[in-house]
Amino acid sequence: MAKDTAKLLEELKGFSDFKQYMTENKEEMGDSCVSEYLQKLIEEKGLNKAEIIKNAELDETYGYQIISGIKKAPSRNKVISLAIGMGLGLSETQDMLKATGYAPLYAKREFDAIVIYGFYNGLGVVEINNMLFEYLEETL
Repeated sequence: MAKDTAKLLEELKGFSDFKQYMTENKEEMGDSCVSEYLQKLIEEKGLNKAEIIKNAELDETYGYQIISGIKKAPSRNKVISLAIGMGLGLSETQDMLKATGYAPLYAKREFDAIVIYGFYNGLGVVEINNMLFEYLEETL
């Protein structure tokens, strides 16, 4: 992807024909495929899929389905769990959320603030879930 979002927004404003815009920018459109993004990160970081799934506290079958692409659209919470399972930092997790079509963590939302706190303090999924439960938030 060579064009950033600002450039695409500027171009979109100038097009009167949306089909033409899409034709000219097909390669620029984000592919929110979670499995492709995960596969790339796993390869780059030399991670073990079984360990990721275990650390993410996901059902083994479900975790492999997400990574392999059988499960096309896991929830934002599952993507966050996978990021924790991969040992990603907050910045990498924010990038992963954006790349997979989800909103980044936002410190003004209680759920997100708890998760961010977990990242800053090296907490695992279980510890973050305990905090979320304590504050009556949906768990990962």
